[in-house]
Amino acid sequence: MLNENNREGLLLVISSPSGGGKSTIYKALLEMGEPFGFSISATTRPPRTDEIDGVHYRFVSEDEFSEMVEREQFAEWANVHGCRYGSPKRFVDEALHEGKIMILEIDVQGASQLKKAYPENTVTVFVAPPSLDETETRLRKRGSNSEGEIRLRLSNASIEIRHSHDFDYIVLNSKIADAVADLLSIARSEHLATKRFIGDIWENDGQNL
Repeated sequence: MLNENNREGLLLVISSPSGGGKSTIYKALLEMGEPFGFSISATTRPPRTDEIDGVHYRFVSEDEFSEMVEREQFAEWANVHGCRYGSPKRFVDEALHEGKIMILEIDVQGASQLKKAYPENTVTVFVAPPSLDETETRLRKRGSNSEGEIRLRLSNASIEIRHSHDFDYIVLNSKIADAVADLLSIARSEHLATKRFIGDIWENDGQNL
């Protein structure tokens, strides 16, 4: 029989401008269960009212984050919208060892870093909103950002869009159900790639093949 234990893990990186829908997509994938897993990022950003430390993010001080950087505990980290975010290296390495598809919801900078650090195991997907106007509408509907923050995020969105062709895939998020289906197809196809298998495909069941 096919030896599923001989499959390497996959790092599925989802990036998009603020309001692009990456959080909704990755949550939908996680709800599907195995083989999907996720990394709890560390951030210096203050928690929002509905966020729980250790569940949505690990909220740390600037000093704690700097110490983690010095100890090389991050697979990638970046400064985004004035706050720092990082993916703990131990979560990434565990996922690859266990053959899981780890979903990382990170920005354009982090995606580039991770691709360089794990070139054979990283697949990057840029989720693009239909337009800048739609991005602004989504940000304002959140009701959690100040006018200054919205302006900053829209400015950064224009820059991030220009990097979309650096990614392996681009998914247009006009309808969330279609975008989730596209990401699921990408994840399944990439996880089944021949290069993910290590050693023999068949288990040794004592029979001569």
